Amino acid sequence: MSPTYSPLLEAQRILQYLCGQAGALGLPDSLQDAAPQVRFVSDYDHVYFPIPFKETETTAALKAVEGSVACLLADLKYGKQDRILSVSLEKTTNFLFQAYLATVDGLGKLDPAIKAKLKDTDYLRAQSDPYRRMSANLYETKRAREYYHIHGSLEASTTLNMLGLESFRPDLTEHSEIVSVIEPAVRKFTVEELEEMNARSKQAGVPVLRHEEFLKTPHGLSSVNTPTWTVTSLETSTLPVPLPSPSSSSRKVLEGIKVLELCRIIAGPTIGRILAEYGADVLKVTGPGLSDVPFFQVDGNMGKHATEIDLKSVQGKELFELLLQDVDIVLDGYRPGALDKLGYGAKALATFAEKRGKGLIYVNENCFGYTGQWADRPGWQQIADCASGLAWAQGYFMGLDEPTVPPFPISDYGTGCIGAITALTGLYNRATNGGSWHGKASLLQYDLLLFKAGQYSEEVQYQLRAQCSAEFLSMRHNRSVDDISRSALMMLKKDNPELFQDSNFETWYSKGYGANVRVVKPVVDISGIEIGFQRGSRPNGTDEASWDFTNDGDFRI
Repeated sequence: MSPTYSPLLEAQRILQYLCGQAGALGLPDSLQDAAPQVRFVSDYDHVYFPIPFKETETTAALKAVEGSVACLLADLKYGKQDRILSVSLEKTTNFLFQAYLATVDGLGKLDPAIKAKLKDTDYLRAQSDPYRRMSANLYETKRAREYYHIHGSLEASTTLNMLGLESFRPDLTEHSEIVSVIEPAVRKFTVEELEEMNARSKQAGVPVLRHEEFLKTPHGLSSVNTPTWTVTSLETSTLPVPLPSPSSSSRKVLEGIKVLELCRIIAGPTIGRILAEYGADVLKVTGPGLSDVPFFQVDGNMGKHATEIDLKSVQGKELFELLLQDVDIVLDGYRPGALDKLGYGAKALATFAEKRGKGLIYVNENCFGYTGQWADRPGWQQIADCASGLAWAQGYFMGLDEPTVPPFPISDYGTGCIGAITALTGLYNRATNGGSWHGKASLLQYDLLLFKAGQYSEEVQYQLRAQCSAEFLSMRHNRSVDDISRSALMMLKKDNPELFQDSNFETWYSKGYGANVRVVKPVVDISGIEIGFQRGSRPNGTDEASWDFTNDGDFRI
Protein backbone atom coordinates (compact mmCIF):
# COMPACT_ATOMS: atom_id res chain seq x y z
CA MET A 1 0.00 0.00 0.00
CA SER A 2 1.14 3.55 -0.66
CA PRO A 3 3.45 4.74 2.15
CA THR A 4 1.84 8.17 1.83
CA TYR A 5 -1.69 6.96 2.65
CA SER A 6 -2.85 6.23 6.20
CA PRO A 7 -6.38 4.94 6.90
CA LEU A 8 -5.91 6.08 10.52
CA LEU A 9 -5.30 9.67 9.48
CA GLU A 10 -8.12 9.54 6.94
CA ALA A 11 -10.60 8.28 9.56
CA GLN A 12 -9.61 11.24 11.72
CA ARG A 13 -10.14 13.64 8.81
CA ILE A 14 -13.61 12.24 8.08
CA LEU A 15 -14.51 12.50 11.78
CA GLN A 16 -13.53 16.17 11.71
CA TYR A 17 -15.73 16.63 8.65
CA LEU A 18 -18.71 15.06 10.43
CA CYS A 19 -18.14 17.16 13.55
CA GLY A 20 -18.12 20.22 11.31
CA GLN A 21 -21.60 19.19 10.15
CA ALA A 22 -22.86 18.69 13.72
CA GLY A 23 -25.57 21.34 13.54
CA ALA A 24 -27.10 20.03 10.32
CA LEU A 25 -26.86 16.46 11.63
CA GLY A 26 -28.70 17.34 14.85
CA LEU A 27 -25.78 16.27 17.03
CA PRO A 28 -25.48 17.66 20.57
CA ASP A 29 -23.40 20.82 20.90
CA SER A 30 -21.37 19.09 23.60
CA LEU A 31 -20.18 16.50 21.06
CA GLN A 32 -17.24 18.84 20.42
CA ASP A 33 -16.09 17.99 23.95
CA ALA A 34 -16.39 14.22 23.49
CA ALA A 35 -14.95 13.84 19.98
CA PRO A 36 -11.37 14.84 20.92
CA GLN A 37 -11.27 11.79 23.22
CA VAL A 38 -11.44 9.47 20.19
CA ARG A 39 -8.45 7.27 19.41
CA PHE A 40 -8.41 5.40 16.12
CA VAL A 41 -6.26 2.30 16.52
CA SER A 42 -4.80 -0.25 14.13
CA ASP A 43 -1.85 -2.61 14.23
CA TYR A 44 -1.69 -2.55 10.45
CA ASP A 45 -3.08 0.80 9.14
CA HIS A 46 -4.12 -1.15 6.07
CA VAL A 47 -6.79 -0.88 3.36
CA TYR A 48 -8.72 -4.15 3.25
CA PHE A 49 -11.68 -4.11 0.90
CA PRO A 50 -11.21 -4.42 -2.90
CA ILE A 51 -13.34 -1.32 -3.33
CA PRO A 52 -12.45 2.23 -4.48
CA PHE A 53 -14.25 3.91 -1.57
CA LYS A 54 -12.99 4.55 1.96
CA GLU A 55 -15.51 2.21 3.58
CA THR A 56 -13.51 1.32 6.70
CA GLU A 57 -12.32 4.88 7.28
CA THR A 58 -15.78 6.40 6.80
CA THR A 59 -17.51 3.89 9.06
CA ALA A 60 -14.76 4.18 11.67
CA ALA A 61 -15.52 7.92 11.77
CA LEU A 62 -19.23 7.12 12.15
CA LYS A 63 -18.40 4.67 14.95
CA ALA A 64 -16.43 7.47 16.62
CA VAL A 65 -19.52 9.71 16.48
CA GLU A 66 -21.63 6.85 17.84
CA GLY A 67 -19.20 6.34 20.72
CA SER A 68 -18.96 10.08 21.41
CA VAL A 69 -22.73 10.36 21.86
CA ALA A 70 -22.60 7.26 24.09
CA CYS A 71 -19.97 9.10 26.19
CA LEU A 72 -22.34 12.04 26.58
CA LEU A 73 -25.05 9.65 27.76
CA ALA A 74 -22.56 8.08 30.18
CA ASP A 75 -21.84 11.56 31.59
CA LEU A 76 -25.55 11.97 32.28
CA LYS A 77 -25.83 8.56 33.89
CA TYR A 78 -22.60 8.24 35.84
CA GLY A 79 -21.25 11.78 36.09
CA LYS A 80 -18.93 13.66 33.81
CA GLN A 81 -15.41 12.30 33.54
CA ASP A 82 -12.61 11.88 31.03
CA ARG A 83 -13.02 8.72 28.99
CA ILE A 84 -10.81 7.16 26.34
CA LEU A 85 -12.84 6.14 23.29
CA SER A 86 -11.08 3.67 20.97
CA VAL A 87 -12.21 2.66 17.48
CA SER A 88 -10.31 -0.22 15.88
CA LEU A 89 -9.99 -0.19 12.09
CA GLU A 90 -9.79 -3.98 12.05
CA LYS A 91 -12.98 -4.34 14.11
CA THR A 92 -14.66 -1.72 11.93
CA THR A 93 -13.72 -3.70 8.83
CA ASN A 94 -15.19 -6.87 10.34
CA PHE A 95 -18.34 -4.95 11.31
CA LEU A 96 -18.87 -4.10 7.63
CA PHE A 97 -19.08 -7.72 6.48
CA GLN A 98 -20.02 -9.44 9.70
CA ALA A 99 -22.82 -11.50 8.14
CA TYR A 100 -20.10 -13.40 6.25
CA LEU A 101 -18.15 -13.95 9.49
CA ALA A 102 -20.95 -15.20 11.75
CA THR A 103 -21.35 -18.96 12.24
CA VAL A 104 -23.80 -21.44 13.76
CA ASP A 105 -22.07 -24.62 14.95
CA GLY A 106 -19.06 -23.49 12.91
CA LEU A 107 -21.04 -23.11 9.67
CA GLY A 108 -21.17 -19.76 7.87
CA LYS A 109 -23.46 -18.09 5.38
CA LEU A 110 -21.86 -19.71 2.34
CA ASP A 111 -21.82 -23.28 3.73
CA PRO A 112 -24.60 -25.37 2.10
CA ALA A 113 -25.11 -27.33 5.33
CA ILE A 114 -26.07 -24.17 7.22
CA LYS A 115 -29.71 -24.42 6.10
CA ALA A 116 -30.27 -27.33 8.47
CA LYS A 117 -29.28 -25.10 11.41
CA LEU A 118 -31.70 -22.26 10.62
CA LYS A 119 -35.39 -21.57 10.97
CA ASP A 120 -36.78 -21.36 7.44
CA THR A 121 -38.33 -17.91 7.15
CA ASP A 122 -37.85 -17.70 3.38
CA TYR A 123 -41.53 -18.50 3.05
CA LEU A 124 -41.77 -17.52 -0.64
CA ARG A 125 -38.46 -19.14 -1.64
CA ALA A 126 -37.10 -15.84 -2.92
CA GLN A 127 -33.67 -16.66 -1.44
CA SER A 128 -33.42 -20.44 -1.34
CA ASP A 129 -34.49 -21.04 -4.97
CA PRO A 130 -31.48 -20.03 -7.16
CA TYR A 131 -33.66 -18.97 -10.09
CA ARG A 132 -35.92 -16.81 -7.93
CA ARG A 133 -32.86 -15.45 -6.08
CA MET A 134 -31.62 -13.99 -9.37
CA SER A 135 -34.77 -11.88 -9.67
CA ALA A 136 -32.61 -9.51 -7.62
CA ASN A 137 -29.63 -8.84 -9.85
CA LEU A 138 -28.02 -6.44 -12.30
CA TYR A 139 -28.60 -6.97 -16.05
CA GLU A 140 -27.97 -5.22 -19.36
CA THR A 141 -31.01 -3.65 -21.07
CA LYS A 142 -32.14 -3.24 -24.68
CA ARG A 143 -29.59 -0.52 -25.34
CA ALA A 144 -26.01 -1.79 -25.06
CA ARG A 145 -24.10 -0.60 -21.97
CA GLU A 146 -27.26 0.57 -20.22
CA TYR A 147 -28.09 -1.49 -17.16
CA TYR A 148 -30.94 -2.06 -14.75
CA HIS A 149 -30.98 -3.76 -11.37
CA ILE A 150 -34.24 -5.64 -11.04
CA HIS A 151 -35.19 -6.63 -7.50
CA GLY A 152 -37.86 -9.13 -6.58
CA SER A 153 -37.29 -8.42 -2.89
CA LEU A 154 -38.58 -11.29 -0.73
CA GLU A 155 -41.32 -12.32 -3.14
CA ALA A 156 -39.68 -12.69 -6.63
CA SER A 157 -42.75 -13.71 -8.66
CA THR A 158 -43.97 -10.17 -9.41
CA THR A 159 -40.64 -9.08 -10.90
CA LEU A 160 -40.22 -12.30 -12.88
CA ASN A 161 -43.77 -12.16 -14.23
CA MET A 162 -43.31 -8.48 -15.08
CA LEU A 163 -40.54 -9.58 -17.45
CA GLY A 164 -42.68 -12.32 -18.97
CA LEU A 165 -40.93 -15.08 -17.07
CA GLU A 166 -42.32 -17.97 -15.06
CA SER A 167 -42.40 -17.71 -11.27
CA PHE A 168 -40.57 -21.01 -10.82
CA ARG A 169 -38.03 -22.84 -12.96
CA PRO A 170 -36.85 -25.87 -10.96
CA ASP A 171 -34.90 -27.04 -14.00
CA LEU A 172 -32.55 -24.05 -13.68
CA THR A 173 -29.96 -24.39 -10.92
CA GLU A 174 -26.67 -23.09 -12.32
CA HIS A 175 -25.87 -19.37 -12.37
CA SER A 176 -24.98 -19.28 -16.05
CA GLU A 177 -28.19 -21.09 -17.02
CA ILE A 178 -30.31 -18.72 -14.95
CA VAL A 179 -28.65 -15.61 -16.34
CA SER A 180 -29.09 -16.96 -19.88
CA VAL A 181 -32.86 -16.92 -19.24
CA ILE A 182 -33.33 -13.74 -17.19
CA GLU A 183 -30.91 -11.34 -18.93
CA PRO A 184 -32.44 -11.84 -22.42
CA ALA A 185 -35.82 -11.03 -20.86
CA VAL A 186 -34.45 -7.81 -19.41
CA ARG A 187 -32.78 -6.97 -22.76
CA LYS A 188 -36.18 -6.80 -24.42
CA PHE A 189 -36.79 -3.48 -22.66
CA THR A 190 -35.17 -0.07 -22.42
CA VAL A 191 -34.37 1.51 -19.08
CA GLU A 192 -37.37 3.81 -19.52
CA GLU A 193 -39.69 0.88 -20.19
CA LEU A 194 -38.35 -1.01 -17.20
CA GLU A 195 -38.88 2.05 -15.01
CA GLU A 196 -42.51 2.27 -16.10
CA MET A 197 -43.10 -1.46 -15.59
CA ASN A 198 -41.29 -1.38 -12.27
CA ALA A 199 -43.39 1.54 -10.98
CA ARG A 200 -46.61 -0.09 -12.13
CA SER A 201 -45.71 -3.33 -10.35
CA LYS A 202 -44.38 -1.48 -7.26
CA GLN A 203 -41.06 -3.28 -7.41
CA ALA A 204 -37.64 -2.22 -6.11
CA GLY A 205 -35.70 -2.02 -9.35
CA VAL A 206 -33.57 0.94 -10.42
CA PRO A 207 -31.46 2.18 -13.36
CA VAL A 208 -27.73 1.73 -12.86
CA LEU A 209 -26.40 5.29 -12.98
CA ARG A 210 -22.96 6.84 -12.95
CA HIS A 211 -22.59 9.27 -10.07
CA GLU A 212 -22.65 12.30 -12.35
CA GLU A 213 -25.83 10.96 -13.96
CA PHE A 214 -27.48 10.46 -10.58
CA LEU A 215 -26.65 14.03 -9.56
CA LYS A 216 -28.59 15.31 -12.58
CA THR A 217 -31.77 13.43 -11.67
CA PRO A 218 -34.45 15.27 -9.68
CA HIS A 219 -33.78 13.00 -6.71
CA GLY A 220 -30.03 13.47 -7.00
CA LEU A 221 -30.42 17.24 -7.10
CA SER A 222 -32.57 17.19 -3.96
CA SER A 223 -30.42 14.63 -2.11
CA VAL A 224 -26.83 15.73 -2.61
CA ASN A 225 -27.05 18.70 -0.24
CA THR A 226 -29.30 16.96 2.28
CA PRO A 227 -27.59 16.09 5.61
CA THR A 228 -26.28 12.53 5.91
CA TRP A 229 -28.82 12.04 8.71
CA THR A 230 -31.21 14.17 10.74
CA VAL A 231 -32.57 14.22 14.28
CA THR A 232 -35.56 16.53 14.66
CA SER A 233 -38.24 17.25 17.24
CA LEU A 234 -41.57 15.40 17.09
CA GLU A 235 -43.18 17.07 20.13
CA THR A 236 -42.01 19.39 22.89
CA SER A 237 -44.66 19.03 25.60
CA THR A 238 -43.21 16.06 27.53
CA LEU A 239 -40.64 16.65 30.27
CA PRO A 240 -37.03 15.45 30.23
CA VAL A 241 -36.61 11.74 30.97
CA PRO A 242 -33.41 10.82 32.84
CA LEU A 243 -31.67 7.62 31.83
CA PRO A 244 -32.67 4.71 34.08
CA SER A 245 -30.65 4.55 37.28
CA PRO A 246 -27.76 2.10 37.01
CA SER A 247 -27.79 -1.15 38.92
CA SER A 248 -25.06 -1.61 41.49
CA SER A 249 -22.70 -3.51 39.20
CA SER A 250 -23.62 -2.52 35.65
CA ARG A 251 -21.72 0.02 33.58
CA LYS A 252 -23.98 -0.31 30.53
CA VAL A 253 -25.09 3.09 29.26
CA LEU A 254 -28.47 1.91 27.93
CA GLU A 255 -29.38 -0.46 30.74
CA GLY A 256 -33.14 -0.17 31.27
CA ILE A 257 -33.84 1.38 27.84
CA LYS A 258 -36.52 -0.49 25.90
CA VAL A 259 -36.41 -0.72 22.10
CA LEU A 260 -39.07 -2.05 19.72
CA GLU A 261 -37.46 -3.03 16.42
CA LEU A 262 -39.73 -3.32 13.39
CA CYS A 263 -37.11 -4.05 10.74
CA ARG A 264 -35.83 -6.79 8.47
CA ILE A 265 -32.53 -7.55 6.76
CA ILE A 266 -29.28 -5.93 7.88
CA ALA A 267 -29.50 -2.11 8.02
CA GLY A 268 -32.49 -1.80 10.37
CA PRO A 269 -31.58 -4.79 12.56
CA THR A 270 -28.02 -3.44 12.81
CA ILE A 271 -29.41 -0.36 14.58
CA GLY A 272 -31.02 -2.60 17.19
CA ARG A 273 -27.90 -4.77 17.44
CA ILE A 274 -25.77 -1.72 18.25
CA LEU A 275 -28.25 -0.49 20.87
CA ALA A 276 -28.16 -3.97 22.44
CA GLU A 277 -24.34 -3.69 22.64
CA TYR A 278 -24.80 -0.64 24.87
CA GLY A 279 -27.20 -2.54 27.13
CA ALA A 280 -30.69 -1.81 25.77
CA ASP A 281 -33.47 -4.39 25.90
CA VAL A 282 -34.28 -4.80 22.20
CA LEU A 283 -37.43 -6.66 21.17
CA LYS A 284 -37.56 -7.43 17.45
CA VAL A 285 -41.12 -7.68 16.14
CA THR A 286 -42.02 -9.45 12.90
CA GLY A 287 -45.37 -10.70 11.67
CA PRO A 288 -46.48 -14.33 11.38
CA GLY A 289 -45.54 -15.64 7.95
CA LEU A 290 -43.52 -12.53 7.10
CA SER A 291 -40.54 -13.55 4.96
CA ASP A 292 -37.03 -12.76 6.11
CA VAL A 293 -33.58 -14.01 5.10
CA PRO A 294 -32.81 -16.83 7.58
CA PHE A 295 -29.05 -16.42 7.91
CA PHE A 296 -29.08 -12.65 8.37
CA GLN A 297 -30.96 -13.26 11.63
CA VAL A 298 -27.91 -15.05 13.10
CA ASP A 299 -25.88 -11.85 13.22
CA GLY A 300 -28.71 -9.31 13.17
CA ASN A 301 -30.62 -10.72 16.15
CA MET A 302 -27.64 -10.78 18.52
CA GLY A 303 -28.44 -9.44 21.97
CA LYS A 304 -32.19 -9.23 21.35
CA HIS A 305 -35.44 -11.02 21.95
CA ALA A 306 -37.46 -11.76 18.83
CA THR A 307 -41.24 -12.12 18.76
CA GLU A 308 -44.13 -12.24 16.30
CA ILE A 309 -47.19 -9.98 16.45
CA ASP A 310 -49.92 -9.61 13.85
CA LEU A 311 -50.31 -5.83 13.72
CA LYS A 312 -53.33 -6.17 11.43
CA SER A 313 -55.36 -8.05 14.04
CA VAL A 314 -57.23 -6.56 16.99
CA GLN A 315 -55.47 -8.87 19.42
CA GLY A 316 -52.09 -8.07 17.90
CA LYS A 317 -52.67 -4.33 18.13
CA GLU A 318 -53.67 -4.63 21.78
CA LEU A 319 -50.53 -6.60 22.55
CA PHE A 320 -48.30 -4.18 20.63
CA GLU A 321 -49.84 -1.14 22.33
CA LEU A 322 -49.22 -2.76 25.70
CA LEU A 323 -45.52 -2.95 24.79
CA LEU A 324 -45.62 0.67 23.62
CA GLN A 325 -46.57 1.83 27.11
CA ASP A 326 -42.99 1.31 28.27
CA VAL A 327 -41.02 1.81 25.06
CA ASP A 328 -38.20 4.36 24.72
CA ILE A 329 -37.11 3.81 21.09
CA VAL A 330 -39.02 2.53 18.06
CA LEU A 331 -37.05 1.42 14.98
CA ASP A 332 -38.91 1.44 11.66
CA GLY A 333 -37.09 -0.16 8.72
CA TYR A 334 -40.02 -0.45 6.33
CA ARG A 335 -40.93 1.60 3.31
CA PRO A 336 -41.98 5.16 4.28
CA GLY A 337 -45.65 5.18 5.24
CA ALA A 338 -46.01 1.42 5.81
CA LEU A 339 -46.34 1.70 9.60
CA ASP A 340 -48.36 4.91 9.28
CA LYS A 341 -51.06 2.86 7.57
CA LEU A 342 -51.17 0.60 10.63
CA GLY A 343 -51.39 3.60 12.97
CA TYR A 344 -47.82 3.36 14.29
CA GLY A 345 -45.88 5.98 12.36
CA ALA A 346 -43.75 8.71 13.90
CA LYS A 347 -46.50 11.33 14.23
CA ALA A 348 -49.00 8.87 15.72
CA LEU A 349 -46.49 7.65 18.31
CA ALA A 350 -45.51 11.23 19.18
CA THR A 351 -49.16 11.87 20.00
CA PHE A 352 -49.19 8.65 22.01
CA ALA A 353 -46.06 9.86 23.87
CA GLU A 354 -47.76 13.12 24.77
CA LYS A 355 -50.76 11.25 26.15
CA ARG A 356 -48.63 8.95 28.30
CA GLY A 357 -46.51 11.93 29.46
CA LYS A 358 -43.16 10.46 28.41
CA GLY A 359 -41.37 11.21 25.14
CA LEU A 360 -39.97 8.57 22.81
CA ILE A 361 -37.44 8.31 19.98
CA TYR A 362 -38.59 7.14 16.55
CA VAL A 363 -35.94 6.11 14.01
CA ASN A 364 -36.73 5.62 10.34
CA GLU A 365 -34.31 3.75 8.06
CA ASN A 366 -35.00 3.35 4.35
CA CYS A 367 -33.33 3.29 0.93
CA PHE A 368 -33.72 6.70 -0.74
CA GLY A 369 -34.28 9.15 2.13
CA TYR A 370 -37.36 11.12 3.08
CA THR A 371 -37.56 13.97 0.59
CA GLY A 372 -37.36 14.08 -3.19
CA GLN A 373 -38.87 12.23 -6.12
CA TRP A 374 -37.83 8.73 -5.01
CA ALA A 375 -38.55 9.12 -1.29
CA ASP A 376 -41.40 6.61 -1.33
CA ARG A 377 -39.65 4.17 -3.63
CA PRO A 378 -38.75 0.75 -2.17
CA GLY A 379 -35.16 -0.38 -2.16
CA TRP A 380 -32.29 -2.38 -0.73
CA GLN A 381 -28.53 -1.92 -0.53
CA GLN A 382 -27.81 -2.94 -4.13
CA ILE A 383 -30.55 -0.58 -5.29
CA ALA A 384 -28.94 2.38 -3.51
CA ASP A 385 -25.48 1.35 -4.74
CA CYS A 386 -26.68 1.17 -8.34
CA ALA A 387 -28.62 4.45 -8.23
CA SER A 388 -25.92 6.49 -6.49
CA GLY A 389 -23.05 5.48 -8.77
CA LEU A 390 -21.22 3.03 -6.50
CA ALA A 391 -21.76 0.12 -8.89
CA TRP A 392 -20.25 1.95 -11.89
CA ALA A 393 -17.32 3.09 -9.72
CA GLN A 394 -16.78 -0.51 -8.59
CA GLY A 395 -16.75 -1.67 -12.20
CA TYR A 396 -14.20 0.98 -13.18
CA PHE A 397 -12.05 0.00 -10.18
CA MET A 398 -12.03 -3.59 -11.44
CA GLY A 399 -10.84 -2.43 -14.85
CA LEU A 400 -14.22 -2.87 -16.52
CA ASP A 401 -16.39 -0.63 -18.65
CA GLU A 402 -19.54 -1.90 -16.96
CA PRO A 403 -20.98 -1.72 -13.45
CA THR A 404 -20.71 -4.42 -10.81
CA VAL A 405 -22.22 -4.45 -7.34
CA PRO A 406 -19.62 -4.10 -4.57
CA PRO A 407 -18.93 -7.16 -2.40
CA PHE A 408 -20.66 -7.56 0.96
CA PRO A 409 -23.58 -5.59 2.46
CA ILE A 410 -21.24 -2.77 3.50
CA SER A 411 -23.65 0.13 2.92
CA ASP A 412 -26.23 -1.73 5.01
CA TYR A 413 -23.94 -1.83 8.03
CA GLY A 414 -22.80 1.77 7.62
CA THR A 415 -26.43 2.86 7.47
CA GLY A 416 -27.18 0.82 10.60
CA CYS A 417 -24.45 2.73 12.42
CA ILE A 418 -25.99 6.03 11.28
CA GLY A 419 -29.39 4.90 12.56
CA ALA A 420 -27.85 4.05 15.93
CA ILE A 421 -26.30 7.53 16.11
CA THR A 422 -29.74 9.09 15.60
CA ALA A 423 -31.25 6.87 18.32
CA LEU A 424 -28.52 7.74 20.82
CA THR A 425 -28.81 11.43 19.95
CA GLY A 426 -32.58 11.30 20.42
CA LEU A 427 -32.10 9.73 23.86
CA TYR A 428 -29.64 12.46 24.82
CA ASN A 429 -32.06 15.15 23.64
CA ARG A 430 -34.94 13.58 25.56
CA ALA A 431 -32.84 13.39 28.72
CA THR A 432 -31.61 16.98 28.51
CA ASN A 433 -34.49 18.83 26.79
CA GLY A 434 -37.52 16.55 26.98
CA GLY A 435 -39.87 15.89 24.08
CA SER A 436 -39.93 13.17 21.43
CA TRP A 437 -37.35 12.93 18.65
CA HIS A 438 -37.24 11.64 15.10
CA GLY A 439 -34.07 10.16 13.60
CA LYS A 440 -33.81 9.48 9.86
CA ALA A 441 -31.17 7.38 8.09
CA SER A 442 -30.97 6.02 4.55
CA LEU A 443 -28.76 3.79 2.43
CA LEU A 444 -28.50 6.47 -0.24
CA GLN A 445 -27.16 9.06 2.19
CA TYR A 446 -24.49 6.63 3.42
CA ASP A 447 -23.44 6.13 -0.20
CA LEU A 448 -23.35 9.88 -0.77
CA LEU A 449 -21.15 10.24 2.31
CA LEU A 450 -18.69 7.86 0.67
CA PHE A 451 -18.57 10.12 -2.40
CA LYS A 452 -18.07 13.16 -0.17
CA ALA A 453 -15.21 11.38 1.63
CA GLY A 454 -13.66 10.73 -1.79
CA GLN A 455 -12.31 7.64 -3.52
CA TYR A 456 -8.81 6.31 -2.99
CA SER A 457 -6.09 7.84 -5.11
CA GLU A 458 -5.20 6.16 -8.40
CA GLU A 459 -2.02 4.88 -6.76
CA VAL A 460 -3.89 3.21 -3.89
CA GLN A 461 -6.51 1.79 -6.25
CA TYR A 462 -3.80 0.39 -8.50
CA GLN A 463 -2.14 -1.34 -5.58
CA LEU A 464 -5.46 -2.71 -4.33
CA ARG A 465 -6.28 -4.03 -7.78
CA ALA A 466 -2.87 -5.68 -8.04
CA GLN A 467 -3.68 -7.66 -4.89
CA CYS A 468 -7.00 -8.93 -6.28
CA SER A 469 -7.34 -12.51 -7.45
CA ALA A 470 -7.96 -13.33 -11.10
CA GLU A 471 -11.31 -14.81 -10.06
CA PHE A 472 -12.44 -11.57 -8.42
CA LEU A 473 -11.40 -9.46 -11.40
CA SER A 474 -13.27 -11.84 -13.73
CA MET A 475 -16.60 -10.87 -12.17
CA ARG A 476 -19.03 -9.09 -14.49
CA HIS A 477 -22.20 -7.06 -14.14
CA ASN A 478 -24.53 -10.06 -13.94
CA ARG A 479 -22.65 -12.01 -11.31
CA SER A 480 -24.58 -12.28 -8.05
CA VAL A 481 -23.58 -10.37 -4.95
CA ASP A 482 -23.00 -13.74 -3.24
CA ASP A 483 -20.50 -14.79 -5.95
CA ILE A 484 -18.67 -11.46 -5.72
CA SER A 485 -18.66 -11.57 -1.94
CA ARG A 486 -17.47 -15.18 -1.84
CA SER A 487 -14.52 -14.29 -4.04
CA ALA A 488 -13.66 -11.23 -1.93
CA LEU A 489 -13.93 -13.29 1.26
CA MET A 490 -11.43 -15.84 -0.07
CA MET A 491 -8.97 -12.99 -0.81
CA LEU A 492 -9.35 -11.52 2.67
CA LYS A 493 -8.82 -14.90 4.33
CA LYS A 494 -5.66 -15.45 2.31
CA ASP A 495 -4.11 -11.99 2.60
CA ASN A 496 -5.43 -10.63 5.90
CA PRO A 497 -5.49 -13.35 8.57
CA GLU A 498 -5.51 -10.65 11.27
CA LEU A 499 -9.20 -10.03 10.55
CA PHE A 500 -10.06 -13.63 11.40
CA GLN A 501 -8.25 -13.94 14.75
CA ASP A 502 -10.32 -15.42 17.57
CA SER A 503 -9.86 -12.24 19.61
CA ASN A 504 -12.14 -10.39 17.16
CA PHE A 505 -15.09 -12.70 17.86
CA GLU A 506 -17.26 -13.94 20.71
CA THR A 507 -19.26 -17.14 21.02
CA TRP A 508 -22.59 -17.71 22.77
CA TYR A 509 -24.66 -20.80 23.26
CA SER A 510 -28.02 -19.85 21.78
CA LYS A 511 -31.05 -21.66 23.11
CA GLY A 512 -33.01 -20.39 20.11
CA TYR A 513 -30.68 -22.13 17.66
CA GLY A 514 -29.75 -24.96 20.01
CA ALA A 515 -26.13 -24.37 19.01
CA ASN A 516 -23.08 -22.16 19.50
CA VAL A 517 -23.26 -18.88 17.61
CA ARG A 518 -20.05 -16.97 16.82
CA VAL A 519 -20.23 -13.29 15.90
CA VAL A 520 -18.06 -10.21 15.48
CA LYS A 521 -17.40 -8.26 18.67
CA PRO A 522 -18.56 -4.65 19.09
CA VAL A 523 -16.30 -2.05 17.47
CA VAL A 524 -16.30 0.76 20.04
CA ASP A 525 -14.37 0.56 23.31
CA ILE A 526 -14.89 3.21 26.03
CA SER A 527 -12.90 3.17 29.25
CA GLY A 528 -15.11 2.60 32.28
CA ILE A 529 -18.12 1.62 30.16
CA GLU A 530 -19.25 -1.95 29.49
CA ILE A 531 -20.08 -2.62 25.84
CA GLY A 532 -21.19 -6.10 24.86
CA PHE A 533 -24.10 -8.47 24.51
CA GLN A 534 -26.23 -9.81 27.33
CA ARG A 535 -27.57 -12.77 25.37
CA GLY A 536 -26.99 -14.72 22.19
CA SER A 537 -28.93 -14.69 18.95
CA ARG A 538 -32.20 -16.38 18.09
CA PRO A 539 -34.45 -16.84 15.03
CA ASN A 540 -37.41 -14.57 14.48
CA GLY A 541 -40.44 -15.41 16.60
CA THR A 542 -38.54 -17.24 19.35
CA ASP A 543 -39.71 -15.19 22.34
CA GLU A 544 -42.89 -14.01 24.00
CA ALA A 545 -44.08 -10.46 23.26
CA SER A 546 -42.94 -9.19 26.64
CA TRP A 547 -40.37 -6.90 28.27
CA ASP A 548 -39.38 -9.78 30.57
CA PHE A 549 -35.86 -10.51 29.33
CA THR A 550 -34.87 -12.96 32.07
CA ASN A 551 -34.17 -16.67 31.70
CA ASP A 552 -32.93 -16.60 28.11
CA GLY A 553 -31.16 -19.91 28.42
CA ASP A 554 -28.20 -18.35 26.57
CA PHE A 555 -24.68 -18.16 27.96
CA ARG A 556 -21.34 -16.95 26.73
CA ILE A 557 -18.74 -19.59 25.86
